[in-house]
Amino acid sequence: MPFAEHPLEETNPQTAPFRSFGRVQTPQAGRTLARWLGALGLVVVLAGFLPWTQNIRSSGQLTTLRPQDRPQTVPSTIGGRIARWHVREGQRVGQGDTLLTITEVKEKYFDPQLLERTREQLAAKIASLEQNKGKTVALGDQQAALRSGLSVSLNKARNKVSQTRLKVNSDEADLRAAENDMAIATRQLERQEELYKQGLKSLTELEQRRLKFQESTAKRQGVENKLGASRQELTNAGLELSSLQAEYQDKLAKSESDRRSAVAYQFDSEGQIAKLRNELANLSIRAGYYHIRAPQDGYVVRALKEGLGEIVKEGEDVVTVMPISPELAAELYVQPMDIPLLRVGRKVRLQFDGWPALVFTGWPGTSFGTFGGRVAVIDNIDSQGQYRILVTPDPELEPWPSLLRVGSGVYGWALLDNVPIWYELWRQLNGFPPNFVGAPVAKGKGGKAGKKAYESADEAY
Repeated sequence: MPFAEHPLEETNPQTAPFRSFGRVQTPQAGRTLARWLGALGLVVVLAGFLPWTQNIRSSGQLTTLRPQDRPQTVPSTIGGRIARWHVREGQRVGQGDTLLTITEVKEKYFDPQLLERTREQLAAKIASLEQNKGKTVALGDQQAALRSGLSVSLNKARNKVSQTRLKVNSDEADLRAAENDMAIATRQLERQEELYKQGLKSLTELEQRRLKFQESTAKRQGVENKLGASRQELTNAGLELSSLQAEYQDKLAKSESDRRSAVAYQFDSEGQIAKLRNELANLSIRAGYYHIRAPQDGYVVRALKEGLGEIVKEGEDVVTVMPISPELAAELYVQPMDIPLLRVGRKVRLQFDGWPALVFTGWPGTSFGTFGGRVAVIDNIDSQGQYRILVTPDPELEPWPSLLRVGSGVYGWALLDNVPIWYELWRQLNGFPPNFVGAPVAKGKGGKAGKKAYESADEAY
């Protein structure tokens, strides 16, 4: 085609002097690509202003909220030898059902009648204590009788002393009378001898007076002897009174010693009886530990000891039981820098292993196969550089799948503030933490903003 006949020369006279313009054409595909790129750029710019829910992502596993709902290992309280298994793995058991039976391995418990023999020892010791109590009572009665006999004997001895003292007084009076009679007889004899010398009295009368004097002398000597005997009797009565009290004191001391020995034996017997009762109670309780029972309703998960005749030590685990219908909770681990952004009651979205899900972490409302929860527990100390939180089902949303099992994996993200996508990209590129959402009760402008952001996150949830 001649250059003058090119269509461009007719449509654009300004480029007519330049022949190269007539040979250059803009491809149709280039125009289409430019339009698409422009539209895509516009969409990207507009998408940057779309809301994005900030979140804290973490992973963990399923556990239970209550400690008693977690898998429990059942130990053997006493050492023994496995005699029989009553269950198999996977079997459902009720609380108190017998899991296995063990027998003794300690020689001091080999006697099959050990419990009965211990009861006999206890009964014999109790009977011995009762007899000893009777002995103590008898010794007390003996002491009372001795004290009563001492009182009577002392009264009798005192009466004898008083009686002897009266007799001594009487003999002393007789002695004074005899001495008066002797003095009179002596004076009369002297006068009689004077009169005899003067010839006024006969020898016969003198001899009679002398005889009278001898009689008075003999009487006085008899009274003195009697008084001496009475005084000696009084001394003997006093000595008898003193020895009687010492004798009874010796008997009372011996009886008191016997009584105290009986009381000491009684206390010792009571201590031995208490020890035997304790031993009997321990044996009775130990007999109940020969059957290892399920602590609660559940399933036998795993037998940690196998076979028959195997020895288990005291306190050693023998079987694991999983409780029925545990209250599930997601155990998640969060970085320390994210802990200040969480609080009890914070909403969380969860994805469980083995459960199909389509997740958009920034748009939780568009995710599929995720389940709601709320933060129930936040640990106050870290665990290997991370903090553990427990998330329980949200009662206001759909329940968790019933087929979930303790120990399966779980992924979760706690929902925070709603921000534009461009802001979230800028925050992550700079390594900034998510926006802190304050408590809804905060006052002031900042508190209102935090409350609004928290409510917007709940609405997105």
